[in-house]
Amino acid sequence: MKTLVIGCKTLENELLSVMETHGSSCEVTWIEARMHNVKVKLREALQKIIDMEEGYDRLLFATGFCGNSISGLQSRSVPLVIPRVDDCTSLLFGSRKNKLPWMDSYFLTEGWLEGDANIWNEYLYAQKKYGAKKAAHIFRTIFSQYKRILLLDTGCYPLEPSLKKAQEIASAFSLECQVHPVNTFYLETLLTGPWDTEHFLTIPPHTTITDADLTLIY
Repeated sequence: MKTLVIGCKTLENELLSVMETHGSSCEVTWIEARMHNVKVKLREALQKIIDMEEGYDRLLFATGFCGNSISGLQSRSVPLVIPRVDDCTSLLFGSRKNKLPWMDSYFLTEGWLEGDANIWNEYLYAQKKYGAKKAAHIFRTIFSQYKRILLLDTGCYPLEPSLKKAQEIASAFSLECQVHPVNTFYLETLLTGPWDTEHFLTIPPHTTITDADLTLIY
């Protein structure tokens, strides 16, 4: 069966690593991480990909529900398979439940750090626009709900360069910096199956996703 994987750029290292390990020949189309900042734009981008599905037998989403931004998406002639997690980081933790003890953390991966629209780049832009003092006040307020910067060690990228950047970000906002090991098991199951109903939402052809479909694994 010919499969198209819709992947979030935040998980690019992890998805490509899993594909290489399993000898996957799936085609991948990427969603830029900045799309997550506006749910309507993310939904529109995903729908555009679905609408161009010709030649595939199924579409696999290497994403989460992303703030329920997938609600309203319409499948066409092939099924959609979507992990039952709130966002990409829960894919790496294995579930939202596993992530809950760390919800006072701001999560980083190398993929996040390499994205143009990440919050660190926004902070640097704010420094130029508003000055260092005002930018620091704005972003310390944003980060006030967090206790630490948590770099997720997926084993799919060299840790040291990302750790150095994570420590710089943590220092700027007076946060702790820690490394936490996670894994790619959920992504592996997404690529290889089976897709049980507890861990995956399967949308049949010619169906619209509703909020009622978006129950999570806990």
